Amino acid sequence: MTMITRRAVLAGGVVAAGAGAVAALTAVGRRFGLVPPDSGGFYGPGETLAYASHRLFGRHALAREFPRTMISAKPFANAVAPPTEEFKRHAAASFATWRLRVEGLVDRPVSLSLAELRAMGAQSQITEVSCEEGWSYVAEWTGTPLATVLNTAGVRPTARFMVYYSSDPEWWESIDIDEALHPQTLLAWGMNGAELPVPFGGPLRLRVPRQLGYKSVKFVDRLVLADSLKGFGSGKGQSAANDGYAWYAGI
Repeated sequence: MTMITRRAVLAGGVVAAGAGAVAALTAVGRRFGLVPPDSGGFYGPGETLAYASHRLFGRHALAREFPRTMISAKPFANAVAPPTEEFKRHAAASFATWRLRVEGLVDRPVSLSLAELRAMGAQSQITEVSCEEGWSYVAEWTGTPLATVLNTAGVRPTARFMVYYSSDPEWWESIDIDEALHPQTLLAWGMNGAELPVPFGGPLRLRVPRQLGYKSVKFVDRLVLADSLKGFGSGKGQSAANDGYAWYAGI
């Protein structure tokens, strides 16, 4: 016969209370948008703590910007998938046929050429690309503030996330609406005083300087505003979720 001791009862109560507290905190976190889409699993608590801490205490923080003298002489362009036939056609036309689509929870879906993007205003920043693999470089990025484009499209109040796609249909990422509207988040079409080279994401790359490099997806051609990430892939907010990449990659 199993003996149920007072200590066992108390221990069980503590565990139950702890589980109840975690559940309550999680509910509050979800209500205020502090729980990332990859909060489940072994690393979930850590991912949630990192994301919630940043949003509570660093929501408006700025990524470090560097003097021109610190621009890397030989920036590193990591390998990418071979270009699609459609990409090759755009490249043959000097990307005059390239379009950026903005859709989803917006009042005015738009399709913008590179010329139209440039006409919306330019902003430059000298920031560092930091890769999770350990390498980094500093470059000057020039482009159109993402907030300008989203304001033109009219983001609806219910939008909480922005999903963004590369010309490679299997490569996509997402950020929350705060990161999307942050003044340093850039649709970059220039690098170091010239057009953005293809190896570095040309003709258009989303530059998210407050997060690790894999969030700055190359060859961006589609933005989708959404109130949830459940309908995208596995619901964890990125195509690389099952490869161990955290959705929130703040630096």
